[in-house]
Amino acid sequence: MAHIVETTVYELHELSDAAKDKARDWFREGVGDWDWHDFIFEDFEEICRILGIELRTHSVRLMGGGTRQKSCIWFTGFSSQGDGACFEGSYRYESKSPRRIREHAPQDAELHRIADCLFEIQRDNFFQLHAGISHRGRYCHAYSMEISVERDSPFYQDMTAKAEDAVIEALRDLAHWLYRQLEREWDYMMSDEYADEGIAANGYTFTESGRRFG
Repeated sequence: MAHIVETTVYELHELSDAAKDKARDWFREGVGDWDWHDFIFEDFEEICRILGIELRTHSVRLMGGGTRQKSCIWFTGFSSQGDGACFEGSYRYESKSPRRIREHAPQDAELHRIADCLFEIQRDNFFQLHAGISHRGRYCHAYSMEISVERDSPFYQDMTAKAEDAVIEALRDLAHWLYRQLEREWDYMMSDEYADEGIAANGYTFTESGRRFG
């Protein structure tokens, strides 16, 4: 036999502190169910273009049955040993990259440093260095990137001392930089502030204990 049950529901700000925490925990359960990192990847792709890195791509199957190409950028996070970010592709000198990276990210001193480092080592080698970047192993971090550096010299000149190490270090520093951007965004998405904004924007309501009602 059908019957009516009345329930009092609350908005987040009306709940006790314990119930608010329970409501936020429910909201956070779905935070990682979408490609929240896409805008970070898009910015990283532009940074790579500026620095002279051509990212490798791989095919991703779409729900409609087709495919699209996606850059080979990988990461795991954010609280386990071996977490990090890496990428695959190739690197060559890109003209005016120090100036262009400052135009793209005026306040990011680490990107400025990486661009300057690559420029200086290329200058010392007459802008003839190039590198291949691949991923090895099951972990995704800067040191899972296999980086091979060569010099295209018409006179068969060797690289300057420590040139190979400098290029490898700069590219790995870029992977570290990417991971910090991802980690910073994830930390924000796990914050009370983000949960409160998301709950309010969607108009969710809860029972007195903090269980989602509607």
